[in-house]
Amino acid sequence: MNRTRAKILSNERIMPDRFVMRLDAPSIAKSAKPGQFIMVKCNGGTEPLLRRPLSLHRIEKKRLSLLYQVVGGGTRILSKRKRREELDIIGPLGNGFNIDKSARLINILIGGGIGVAPLLALAEELKIRRLKTMVLIGAKTRSHLVGVEQFKALGIEVRIATEDGSKGYKGFATDLLKDEAIIGAYEPAMIYACGPKDMLMAAAGIARINSIECQVSFEERMACGTGVCLGCAVNTVKGIKMACKDGPVFNAEDIIWQK
Repeated sequence: MNRTRAKILSNERIMPDRFVMRLDAPSIAKSAKPGQFIMVKCNGGTEPLLRRPLSLHRIEKKRLSLLYQVVGGGTRILSKRKRREELDIIGPLGNGFNIDKSARLINILIGGGIGVAPLLALAEELKIRRLKTMVLIGAKTRSHLVGVEQFKALGIEVRIATEDGSKGYKGFATDLLKDEAIIGAYEPAMIYACGPKDMLMAAAGIARINSIECQVSFEERMACGTGVCLGCAVNTVKGIKMACKDGPVFNAEDIIWQK
């Protein structure tokens, strides 16, 4: 973990409320892993006081990409930051996805909404390792889908679900996962999931029924990013864990799921 000032290379609006920011941050990029995150000071002043946690969307040799949604004052300020400005960032933080190197394994990535953010970096790493991968993406409508073309550009099979049926299967990404989990009953598989907590719980249940290992990445509010403030507690069979320090990626079997 280190603190650095990263130069903004671009801050592109890809949807009305979603942006992709590219940063020149070699000191963080060199040690970052898919599934980790950074804490971003959105403004140069004192408002907002707290940093914002943003997962690593892409990891390059010296650069990072962040996919984020404008949901409040901090990310609204971030969306207005310009090319060549600098951001005060801390990272990489948390653990990352634990990648099984077995070539026999089918890697099933499932993301809901903005939860696809850390999965592109993971897909790129799996591609480099020439591991079999498929991606399941869920969204409310086709206009809410993010990242589809980027995954396809990697030559990865992508299946889509929208709640209103405007694109792909009508339903949830976890409905698609039920079908793919059947494959996992006959071939070794690993599920990587990121998205709303209800989606993670559903994915964990499908994985458990089909005896498939599943890793879940939590989207929790974080104030410090180091486990000090206790604001991102996750209830596990091993006791209370902090999503920022012990996660954000956990083995789904370790989570005590509560509706």
